[in-house]
Amino acid sequence: MIELEEFEPGRWRVRRERHLKQRSETVPLPYVISDTMDPVEQVDGKFYTSKRQYRAVGRAHGLTEVGNEKLPPKPRASADRNIKAARRRSIHTAIQKYKAGVRSS
Repeated sequence: MIELEEFEPGRWRVRRERHLKQRSETVPLPYVISDTMDPVEQVDGKFYTSKRQYRAVGRAHGLTEVGNEKLPPKPRASADRNIKAARRRSIHTAIQKYKAGVRSS
């Protein structure tokens, strides 16, 4: 049987067993990433201590923040059958030469 509980006036949810200890002992509070940083100069010559403002100015000037850029997927060279076949032939030839005792110096 499903039991409901009212958690706000007029709002209900399915009653579930609640764990009293929601956090670990080593991290007693949730980890929050701050918006503040040490003053950093942007391309407009101003210093910013807010990450949000710093990034907004960079985007407005058409800059890409390293580590956050979205790169287009690179086409794989092995998707082309001719390249794939040439690579297999090259590997096969190298193995045959090695078995025949040919060693490059």
